[in-house]
Amino acid sequence: MKGMRVGVLFGGRSGEHEVSLASARTVMDALAEAGYETVPIGISPEGRWLTSGDPHARLTSGESNSKGGENATAGYSVTAFLPAGERLPAVDVIFPVLHGPFGEDGTVQGLLEMAGLPYVGDGVLASATGMDKITSKLLFGAVGIPQVAYRALTRREWQNRREPLLDEIEATLAYPLFAKPANLGSSVGISKVRDRGELAAALELACAYDRRVLVEAGVERAREIEVSVLGNDEPQASIPGEIVPGNEFYDYEAKYTDGRSQLLIPAELSPEQIEEVRSLAIRAFRVLDCAGLARVDFLLAGDGTLYLNELNTMPGFTRHSMYPKLWEASGLPLAELVHRLVELALERHADKQRNRISRALPS
Repeated sequence: MKGMRVGVLFGGRSGEHEVSLASARTVMDALAEAGYETVPIGISPEGRWLTSGDPHARLTSGESNSKGGENATAGYSVTAFLPAGERLPAVDVIFPVLHGPFGEDGTVQGLLEMAGLPYVGDGVLASATGMDKITSKLLFGAVGIPQVAYRALTRREWQNRREPLLDEIEATLAYPLFAKPANLGSSVGISKVRDRGELAAALELACAYDRRVLVEAGVERAREIEVSVLGNDEPQASIPGEIVPGNEFYDYEAKYTDGRSQLLIPAELSPEQIEEVRSLAIRAFRVLDCAGLARVDFLLAGDGTLYLNELNTMPGFTRHSMYPKLWEASGLPLAELVHRLVELALERHADKQRNRISRALPS
């Protein structure tokens, strides 16, 4: 299996474009160490696919590839999305290291399904529901997984009913609150608020990123606990880790720029808490029908209550990111981790080929 050509897909039309570039560099290095031939495939912030030259260097340098023909959308071939002068090399499997909309939300996964290409990670359903924090909360709530109180709203509601909406939120949720876009990651567009004025400004910001917005109750003295999950039908959970944010909460700057946040691996938890958090992580993974990988994030309240915060279907994958670091601490080095993810992708693809796609004619 090693020696296969793995197309690594990165960049994308998302506020997490730069995070994807950093994750892709780590993934490509690890795949090469594991014995795979890597084929870089970049997507510019405008949505143009880049394959010629060094796509990673082109995007890192800020090239947008604004020249060339418009993207085509006809047919089922991935090549229909390539601008003039770009060709998609032959690959055995795709590793989509894309974060956020137009990559982690089922859109690219659907394209790869239509093209019949094996790919690493979650399928269309899990990617779409995992990306949408409101939909995933409804699904987790339906099976009794504990979550904080929340209120969902749309951009149109905010535009048309600002004051009544603020009244409704304040009547049901107590400050401090968190406002966030429903479909974005890396804490982009998230605000912690303590009063009505801050809430209004936070909703304005969140609505700039998405048409659906979530307002969540804050958790007193919360600890941020994370677990990495790996597998298909028989997933396994890593040891838990803890994030100690350098800022008031684990926002974009705390994750990627200020360098003051700490990753505590393993998290200081009781054996019972470790069992609970790992069990809930696998349960959440199965609820969304995840495949390959996910990172499941929890809030541990000061009174010991554990709340599921969210599930990330394509978590950050830099050498400093929690997902690979938790597996490394659990005994699975980075090169072996990406190798296992490729194996899981091929396993799932082979399983899908067993599905009947037409009715058998009567004999």
